[in-house]
Amino acid sequence: MAETAQRSGRSNVLTSYDPRTGEVVGNYAVMGPGELNRTVRAARSAEKWWAELGFSGRKRWLLDWKRSIARRAGELVEILCEETGKPQADAAIEVMLAVENLDWAARNAARVLDRHRLGSTWLTRNQRASVGYLPLGVVGVLGPWNNPVFTPMGSIAYAMAAGNTVVFKPNELTTGVGVWLAESWNRLAPNQPVLQVVTGDHGTGAALCRTKVDKIAYAGSDAGAREVISLCAQTMTPVVVERNGKGAMIVHVDAKLDDAAEAAVFGAMANAGQNATGIQRAYVAGSVYERFLELVTDQARRLRPGADKRASYGPMILESQVDVVRKQVRDALARGGRAVVGGMESIREPYIEPIVLADVPEESVAITGEGIGPVLIVNKVANVDEAVQRINAVGNGVAVSVFTRDVQGVEAFAEQLRVGVVTINSSTAYAGIPALPIGGVGEYGQGHHHGDQGLREFSRTLAIARKRYRAPVNLSTFDRHPRDLRVAKAIFRMRHGRMG
Repeated sequence: MAETAQRSGRSNVLTSYDPRTGEVVGNYAVMGPGELNRTVRAARSAEKWWAELGFSGRKRWLLDWKRSIARRAGELVEILCEETGKPQADAAIEVMLAVENLDWAARNAARVLDRHRLGSTWLTRNQRASVGYLPLGVVGVLGPWNNPVFTPMGSIAYAMAAGNTVVFKPNELTTGVGVWLAESWNRLAPNQPVLQVVTGDHGTGAALCRTKVDKIAYAGSDAGAREVISLCAQTMTPVVVERNGKGAMIVHVDAKLDDAAEAAVFGAMANAGQNATGIQRAYVAGSVYERFLELVTDQARRLRPGADKRASYGPMILESQVDVVRKQVRDALARGGRAVVGGMESIREPYIEPIVLADVPEESVAITGEGIGPVLIVNKVANVDEAVQRINAVGNGVAVSVFTRDVQGVEAFAEQLRVGVVTINSSTAYAGIPALPIGGVGEYGQGHHHGDQGLREFSRTLAIARKRYRAPVNLSTFDRHPRDLRVAKAIFRMRHGRMG
């Protein structure tokens, strides 16, 4: 939880609370436009130094930063637990995944972005062409509340490795995490503000969008994404977006049902169902539907939310999301869906016990809305073609997990799905592969995170062509000889007019 309070004679102060206990975690300044502009100017001052270090120089700095984070990871895990209520194990895994992304970005930036030579055609063989990727300048990062270390690091690390400086505005619920990350960089390079944090509320994030940084990376809700895109359109600032909302699962007739059920329950319930890489609904072939539902039911009933070390997951981090879950479950039941595990009585703020719903109509907001909370929908389909139709019709194309023994056949089948990521016989594990680009389709297709595409997302392309010698057949002049055109036409016909 977080709130902004007006203190006498002082600027607004943002107070964050432990969602498990309501205890105060920290107080932070709510920065206004003036402070944001000064922060961006400081980032501009470090921009040249950081870019001129080159890939090898930046790699050394980033790996030093990685080691610093890893050595003090316990501190970050503690803050993460306090601000989100996550069990310690979940927080530790999140920090480890974030550090893996930092390591990958540092080690692979030169391979992906450094200048390399391009081929030419017979018409331009006297030209030497190359392409390279240069920093944009200053990148603003707006972090989410659900995975406040891992998710923004997918922008921060890649932007910095590409040569940009970064201004990071963490979500108001998890401000302490952002402050810790910025301070960990500042300890290494106190005079080079390559990474800075700005603290505050919704208005602070909006102000960052107006500061004319060179790109904004946003992660959060659909409504927030639309607002950020609208604000950035006013200054023509490009945006890369990672929206909330979980993906879907397809369970084929030949699937290993134990594995599929385990992945479905973990994908739906981990982090109290607040992972954007998770599972919202499973479409299961009719002949294995009842058995799969039994396995899911058995696993879900073993889970218990809470604040102790043995808890399966923690509380809802954002209070308002409890009402979202309540509305979605109520609508699903009202439209004829049935509660197999839990139900409306499972919602006991700030915790929600596991909920498994079956036979939920596709028009229910539990399916069409952003998947949030420890809720899994299990629906029966006649075959995989029907599952594809249902997934594509909903349109929230993030990721789909397919469980089948026909591993070869599913790769061709995957191309029918209008999503950015397809996993085979696993669910959320793909998020731990730094080289794998994560993006979506349609409204979810606003850029990529991670992988080669994630590095290029924070770069500008510079192509260079250099004339090496006079072309034997010179067509790029008004004084060209008629013979040159005859020769060019003859070569053209030989190259492109014949069969084979």
